[in-house]
Amino acid sequence: MKLFGKKKKENCCCGDNGTVEAPTGESKPDGTKIKVLGSGCVKCKQLEANTLAALEQLSMDTSIGHITDFAQIAAYGVMTTPALVVDGKVVSYGKVLKTEEVIAILTQG
Repeated sequence: MKLFGKKKKENCCCGDNGTVEAPTGESKPDGTKIKVLGSGCVKCKQLEANTLAALEQLSMDTSIGHITDFAQIAAYGVMTTPALVVDGKVVSYGKVLKTEEVIAILTQG
């Protein structure tokens, strides 16, 4: 099973057949990697959409990895989804961040 999704403005990671595309360019120009952790529920779809909106506002051309495998999600120490991971670090879990909150996370330090 493929575990990451190449995302621009598509729906959630699961698609119609439950598979996900392999990553091909999930890095922003500065090398930052972004992942959404979640099963494909409404909340993780909204977090992904808000993250994409934040990337657009910041003029960052990137895609977002989406992990749906619960074992891999647990490996991040996350027990409540959706979660947002930036550069391998969990920056939020258990809530849907607003676009402005994602922008703040991506522009700090």
